[in-house]
Amino acid sequence: MKAVLQNYREMSTLGSRDHSEKSNDDRGEREAGKAFSVNNVGLTIDGREILSDVTLEFPPGEVVALVGHNGSGKSTLLKILARQLAPTAGTSTYADRELATYDNRSFARSVAYLPQDLGTGSDMTVRELVACGRYPWHGALGRFSAVDREKVDAAILVTGIEGYADRLVGTLSGGERQRAWIAMLIAQDASSLLLDEPTAALDIAHQLEVLSLVRKLANDRGKSVVVVLHDINMAARFCDRIHALKNGRMVASGAPSEILVPDTLRCIYGIEMNVIVPSNTSRPIVYPL
Repeated sequence: MKAVLQNYREMSTLGSRDHSEKSNDDRGEREAGKAFSVNNVGLTIDGREILSDVTLEFPPGEVVALVGHNGSGKSTLLKILARQLAPTAGTSTYADRELATYDNRSFARSVAYLPQDLGTGSDMTVRELVACGRYPWHGALGRFSAVDREKVDAAILVTGIEGYADRLVGTLSGGERQRAWIAMLIAQDASSLLLDEPTAALDIAHQLEVLSLVRKLANDRGKSVVVVLHDINMAARFCDRIHALKNGRMVASGAPSEILVPDTLRCIYGIEMNVIVPSNTSRPIVYPL
C-alpha cells in the first residue's frame, strides 16, 4: 500500500504542543474498553455490491478473526473499520460512536491499522519505522519527546526485535519484517489493532510466531484485535471469535468450536471438511475430505 507511513502523518495535526499535557485524559478514554460494531453495513462501488447487510460485534479485549474465501469481503470490512472506506449503507461504530465523527488524530491514537501491502519503509531502519507509530501523538512538527522514545524502545523489546533495531527493514526476513511493523503499531499505543492478513506469504514457523505475538498483546496488554486470516485452523487456534463472510454477506459467527463444524464449514467454503480435536488441545482442527 502506497503511503502507509504517510497516513500516520496525515492522522496527526501539525501542532507542536507537547502531547504529555493531555496524555492522562487521552489514556483514560482509550482504556475504557472500546469495541467495534457494524449494523446492516453495505458497500456498493460502481454498481457492484461488495458488502451487503453485514451486522457484527467485535467485543473489547478479544482477538476476532475475519475468514472466508477470496473476494468474500474480509479486507473490505476491515478497511471500513479502519476508516479507509466509507460504507454506502448502514452504520459502523467504535466505542458506541460512529466512525465518521472521529477526527483523524483521536482515531489514530486509539486504533492502529496494518494493511496487506507493506512495500514502503524498506529503506528505513527498524527503529525509524517503529518511531513512525508516534506520529499521532506528536504530529509532523511536534518534537519527539522522552515519552516517545520510551514507547519505541518498549515496542522493540516486546516484539523481540532489539537485535536488529538498527538494520534496514528491507534486509529482514518476512517474519522479522512483520514483527517490526507490529512494533510500530504497539508504539502507536492504540487500544485496538486491525491486521489484514499479517501472516500472508509467511512460512508456518513465522505464522505461529506472528500470531503468538498478537495473542500475547491481547492477553497481556488488553488489546482488542481484528485480524483477517485465510487459514481457518490458525483462526481457531489463536482467536476468541470467528466471523465468516461469503460473497459479501455474513454467514457464520461464534467461538471456534461453533464455527469449526462440518455443516458450517461447508456453508463458508463450499467443500466438505472433517473436524478433529487432538488429545493435547481443546481447539478443533479441520482438513478437506
